[in-house]
Amino acid sequence: DRPLTALAVVFLAAYAWQVPDTSLSPAAVDLLEGVLTGIWIVFGVDHLVRLWLAHRKWRFVGTHVIDLAILRLPMLRQLRALRVVTVISVLNRQLRHDFRGRVAVYVVGTVALVGFVSALAVLDAERDAPDSSITSFGDSLWWTITTISTVGYGDRYPVTTEGRIVAATLMV
Repeated sequence: DRPLTALAVVFLAAYAWQVPDTSLSPAAVDLLEGVLTGIWIVFGVDHLVRLWLAHRKWRFVGTHVIDLAILRLPMLRQLRALRVVTVISVLNRQLRHDFRGRVAVYVVGTVALVGFVSALAVLDAERDAPDSSITSFGDSLWWTITTISTVGYGDRYPVTTEGRIVAATLMV
C-alpha cells in the first residue's frame, strides 16, 4: 500500500501542477499526461490483482464498486481528477489498525482531498468556458468551499456539463 500511496501523491501533484499552470510547454503537458496515465494504469493493475487474489470475487466486486467505477471513467480531462479518490481507499487500508486515527484521518483527509480535487477539476472544466464565473484557482476554491459548506452564495457556479458533473459529485 505504501508504494500506491506514494503514486497517488505523485498523481495528485502532477494534476495539481498541470491544471492551474497554463504556461506549460506542450512537452511538459505530454510528460504530465504520461505520468497521470501511467499511475492510473498501476491503480488498475492493483485492482485486478486484488480481484484475482480475492477468495470471494463477487463479494470483492460488490464491496469495491466505487474503485471500479473510478478506474473505468472515460478519459475526459476534467473527470480524471475523480480517480484521485482511489487515494482514500489506499489511505484507509494503511490506517486500518487504529480505529480512532483512521476515522479522524479519513474524514479530514477525504474532505480536504475531495475539495482540492474538485477545485482543480472545476477550474479545468470552467476556465475557458463563455460566461464562466470560475476562471482562477481562487474562484474554484471559493466555489468548492461554499458548495461543501452548503452556503452556496451563487456568485460562482459551473456552466459546462463537465463542471456540473464535478459539482454534482462534490455535492453527493
